[in-house]
Amino acid sequence: MFLSRAAGLLLGAGIVGATFGAVAQVDALPDWLESRSSELTAEQREFLVKRLDGGDNKGLVRRLRTKNAEQIAAYVEGMMTIAEESKFDPETDMASIPLNTESDRFNSWKVRRPKGMDPYREPGPINLSYYAGGRGGINTFAGAPVAVYPEDLVAGEIDVAIVGAPLDMGSGMRGAKHAPSRMREVFGMGGVDMYTMVDPSEVLNIVDYGDIAIDNMSTELSMHHVRERVAEIAETGAIPFIVGGDHSLEYSDIAGLADVHGKKSFGVVHFDSHYDAGKGGKHYITHGQPVYRAVKEGHVDPRNYIQVGLRGPWPGAEGFEWMRNNGMRYHTMPEVEKKGWETVMEDALREARDSGKAIYISFDVDVLDPAFVPGTGTPVPGGLTMREAIPIVRRLCAENELVGFEIVEVAPLLDPTYRTAMNANFIVHACLTGVAMRKEGITQVGFLSDLTTEHMQPGAGEASADEDREAVDPSYATDRKGAILEP
Repeated sequence: MFLSRAAGLLLGAGIVGATFGAVAQVDALPDWLESRSSELTAEQREFLVKRLDGGDNKGLVRRLRTKNAEQIAAYVEGMMTIAEESKFDPETDMASIPLNTESDRFNSWKVRRPKGMDPYREPGPINLSYYAGGRGGINTFAGAPVAVYPEDLVAGEIDVAIVGAPLDMGSGMRGAKHAPSRMREVFGMGGVDMYTMVDPSEVLNIVDYGDIAIDNMSTELSMHHVRERVAEIAETGAIPFIVGGDHSLEYSDIAGLADVHGKKSFGVVHFDSHYDAGKGGKHYITHGQPVYRAVKEGHVDPRNYIQVGLRGPWPGAEGFEWMRNNGMRYHTMPEVEKKGWETVMEDALREARDSGKAIYISFDVDVLDPAFVPGTGTPVPGGLTMREAIPIVRRLCAENELVGFEIVEVAPLLDPTYRTAMNANFIVHACLTGVAMRKEGITQVGFLSDLTTEHMQPGAGEASADEDREAVDPSYATDRKGAILEP
C-alpha cells in the first residue's frame, strides 16, 4: 500500500528518483551548483547530474543549496554509498530462501481430499443448515449451501461461488486472514435489496466454496494456488467472488481469470484509497503492487483499468503520470471534492460500460471512510460512505458482464465491533444484487424500485385512495395524516 520508508527516504534525498519517471531534464549542473562543485570527482559529478536529471529532485536541490563545496562532495559521496549498498549483491544476499524439495510433505498443505475417502454422493451443493428457516447449522457466506468440488458447481448450475482466501502475508499487517470466517458469522450478505426489491439468493444459485488453502510460510506458493482455484471456479461457468485476505490477491485473482477468459479480455474497476501500482521493490508480491504486476504481465489492458477513491500521500506525481501514460483512468477523492460524487460516479460507470468488455471488481475496504471500516490495516480518512459505495457497486454489477469480484483488507481483529465485517458483507450483497438484476433482465440504467421509491399516493386535488375506499366501504375511515381510524 505504501512506498517503503527506506525508499521514501532515498527518494527524498534524490537517490532513487530516476526509478519513478523524469520530471526535470538537465544536461549539466545549474550555475549555482557549478560554482560549488570544485570538490567533486568526475564520478561524483556524473552521479549528481543523473540524479538531478530524474525524479522529483526538489528535496535534493533544497539540501544542496545550504552546503558549501566540501559539504556537497561529502553529501554526494554518501548518496553514492547508499545507492550502491542498496543493490542486490549475490555474494552476500539471498535472492530467496531455498525450499526443501525433498520433503515428502512438500505439497501437503494444498493436497485436495480424494472423493473416494468420503461416502458417495451425487454431485451438487450441500445445505449445512438443518433448520427449515435457515438459521443455525454451520455459518456460510450469504447463508448459501456449500460446494466442495468443481462437479458440484456444474451439477448445481451455480451462478456465483463465494470463496475465502485467508492470506495476509502480502501486507506486512497481519489480520486480514480472519476476514472469511468473520464475514460468515455476521449478517449483510443475504436477503432482499430494498433499493431494487431483488433478492439475489432467490434469483441466483449461490454457494460457499470454502476457503482456499494457504501456506503461511510462503506468499508466492499460496498465491500460485489461489490462481489455480480461481481459474477452477471460472472454468465451470460460475463467477468467483473472492473474500480476502490482503490486496496482493488482486494479482493472483486477475491472473487466474485471464488464464480462463484470455489476457486483456476484461477490464478492472479498482476501489481503493491507494493505487497499488508500486514497482521497484524487492518483493514482487505485495499488497502495494498487484495493479502494476497485472498490467506489466499483460493480464489486463491498462486502458481498461479504472481506479476509484484514491487519496492520501501515495502516489505522488510520478504515479499519476504512469497511469496517464498507460491510458488508465482514475477518480480521486480530490476529484470528488471538486466535481461532486454524482458526477464522478457517473463518469466511472460510463467508462466501465464504454469499453464493451466484461469487468472484474476489486474492492479494498479502505476505500471507505474509516468510520465505516475501522478494521482495516491501512485506513485513510476522507473516504467513501456506504451510501456512496453501495449504488456504484450495484450498478457496475448490473450494467456490465461480470467475470469476478473480490473484497479485501478486512482485518476483524482491529475492530472490536461487527461493523467492518457487516459493511463488507453489504458491499458483496450490492454486487450480488447487480448480478441478479442482470439475470432477471433488468437493464434500465440506475434502476430503482417504484415500490420503495414512490409511495404512489395521489397529488393535491385528486381523490385519495382512502376516499375511494370509503365510497365503497363506509366502515373504513382515516384521518388526513394517514393514521387508520377505527369505525
